[in-house]
Amino acid sequence: MTDNQKSPRYAVIFHSRRTPDEAGYTEMATRMEQQARQQPGFLELTSFRAPDGTGVTISYWDSLEAIRAWKQHPEHITAQQLGKDKWYAHYTVEIAKIESVYHFPSPADPGR
Repeated sequence: MTDNQKSPRYAVIFHSRRTPDEAGYTEMATRMEQQARQQPGFLELTSFRAPDGTGVTISYWDSLEAIRAWKQHPEHITAQQLGKDKWYAHYTVEIAKIESVYHFPSPADPGR
């Protein structure tokens, strides 16, 4: 089991629907992912977006304190405001504590 799979850990689940405004979005999203990955307590991130603009991004963190620090990061605050002003028709943020993790097949399986 890697450090990213240890429990407990926390997931920030960001559900969103985009507006048609594309200007600057990709660049900001890339920058925010780069910045998040450098933050203490960051574990991993995955993101999906459907053709209709609906998306889900899940970031994993080792503590609630790390999540709060990321929320208050100066560049992230700017991105949050631009998201509200330009890029998102709506969004929901959920924070969940992950108590356990299991896999099939096992991460140690050489065929994986």
